[in-house]
Amino acid sequence: MALNPEAIDLATLRQLWQGAPAKLDDASLARIRASAASVERIVAGGETVYGINTGFGLLANARIPAERLAELQRNLILSHSCGLGDALPRRVTRLMIVLKLLGLGRGYSGVRPAVIEALQALLDHDAMPLIPSQGSVGASGDLAPLAHLISALLGEGRIDLAGDLLPARDALVRIGLNPLVLGPKEGLALINGTQASTAIALDALFMAERVFGAAVAAGALSVDALKGSIKPFDRRISAVRGQPGQIRVAGTIRALLDGSAIVDSHHRCGRVQDPYSFRCQPQVMGAALDLLVNAARTLEIEAAAVTDNPIVFEDEDIAISGGNFHAQPVAFAADIIAMALCEVGSLSERRTSVLVDPKMSGLPAFLTDDGGVNSGLMIPQVTAAALTSENKTLAFPASVDSIPTSAGQEDHVSMAPIAARKAAQIAKNAAGIIAVELIAAAQGVDYHAPLATSAPLKALHEKVRALSPHLEADRYWADEMAAIQSAILSGNLAPPPASSWLA
Repeated sequence: MALNPEAIDLATLRQLWQGAPAKLDDASLARIRASAASVERIVAGGETVYGINTGFGLLANARIPAERLAELQRNLILSHSCGLGDALPRRVTRLMIVLKLLGLGRGYSGVRPAVIEALQALLDHDAMPLIPSQGSVGASGDLAPLAHLISALLGEGRIDLAGDLLPARDALVRIGLNPLVLGPKEGLALINGTQASTAIALDALFMAERVFGAAVAAGALSVDALKGSIKPFDRRISAVRGQPGQIRVAGTIRALLDGSAIVDSHHRCGRVQDPYSFRCQPQVMGAALDLLVNAARTLEIEAAAVTDNPIVFEDEDIAISGGNFHAQPVAFAADIIAMALCEVGSLSERRTSVLVDPKMSGLPAFLTDDGGVNSGLMIPQVTAAALTSENKTLAFPASVDSIPTSAGQEDHVSMAPIAARKAAQIAKNAAGIIAVELIAAAQGVDYHAPLATSAPLKALHEKVRALSPHLEADRYWADEMAAIQSAILSGNLAPPPASSWLA
């Protein structure tokens, strides 16, 4: 896939997240060469320019002699390679590299083509540097994570080469790459930027899209399990409110339930007062969808944004120091994803609670026969409740926090990577919550046999049953729940439009 950084959309980013091969287009390479030539002219002119021939941060006033500029750039990378914590997932690291290429490809960063070639080599050989997930506050760029990415190109740290964990220098030899020697401005161009925060947030966003689709489908299946009313999903109710997400969700639930013999069996029962977790699905899920769409728009823009510093304008041979590295837009977007997913999971857990309660559902207690001897879904619902409560804690926005760094020079920070990592965890937790609901809803629908659910929900029911058979008696649950959670996160348990909710 040839990447044009000036025309990146969410669909392309989704493909890149899924591992589509990619490289910058020829126009990007031409812009990169022009920007690099501009930096050469600035250096030759002898002017003192931040990031090119000065120190960094509070040391910006220290002029560095020309013969030490390469040492300056290397020291910058090594000194900033100080992260801690578990390594980022390979898919996130890969997306980080792609996003860094996109930003550099705009032609405002002053790096040489050799830098682009080195980053591209990592992609081409599936060589993913090990990047600790902690250590960035999302202010002067994601300094530590990006430094770990670039230090691997210098031969420092470790690289996961297609699953084989090697010292970086050895991995570079295997892929035929010499350790990179950085030129003026390049170190700062490579570690200033929001690419780590944005990659983690996009990972959370695309997981959220799959979780959301599965939650809508699970909610519809639960309606049939409850023999709930379909009147709250009437098109006219959502139309008079006008919220776009609500309209879409209501329409999807109507389509999912269309043709259900279970619905037809109580068509004239007059039931209109189902619990809110059933009746208000369009309102709650629709509001969550609107938030996710807004977050997607922010991240789509940020994916190819120029976020390093200083920014080189080659037409005038000037480098202007600013603050595009501040990741506040990403922090807000990630927190929005987290809050939306928290509510998606909360609503799902409440539906499971209703289904296992015979007073509410009219179904056998905990959806099992021979209750007492069998506990049925009693404790899986507790697991869903635990994950729901954990999500509430995680959903507290990181973006409202700040702490001064760099001796007060960086006195306000975004906490974007923390917000993004929390959103990703909430997505995984929400998938677990929905996994429990799918098991419960499938069991509830089974109790209505020989009445059948609709065709799309029957297909969903069969997918659930392939991973979790009908419950006859108590059994070991964890593996089945984890399998359904994984299927949700992989996009296999959401009917159309599973991959286009955010389009």
